[in-house]
Amino acid sequence: QVQLVESGGGLVQAGGSLRLSCAPSRSVFSIYSMGWYRQAPGKQRELVARITSAGSTNYADSVKGRFTISRDNAKNTVYLQMNSLKPEDTAVYYCNAEDYSGGWTNYWGQGTQVTVSS
Repeated sequence: QVQLVESGGGLVQAGGSLRLSCAPSRSVFSIYSMGWYRQAPGKQRELVARITSAGSTNYADSVKGRFTISRDNAKNTVYLQMNSLKPEDTAVYYCNAEDYSGGWTNYWGQGTQVTVSS
């Protein structure tokens, strides 16, 4: 089992920045991968960025060059730094942990709202 606690959403003007944080209940190194997904009203949830326990990262094309996913080992926290925000980035952002223990399991945070005004 992995519990995820998120923080850092809010309202920002276009071009601004926000940083989301996600703290898992287990060491990030013991979890296969962690990532951020988002879901806008009327749309499907989509992957934004992911980082594996080995440190490999991947990003949605729409956020490449603007968002950065990272991991702070000392604080056992995964971050999503979001720069040059656009109104189309407005969504509920969910932290995700993908783990393997006899089978693949996905865990989700409670979600945090990010609103970008034009």
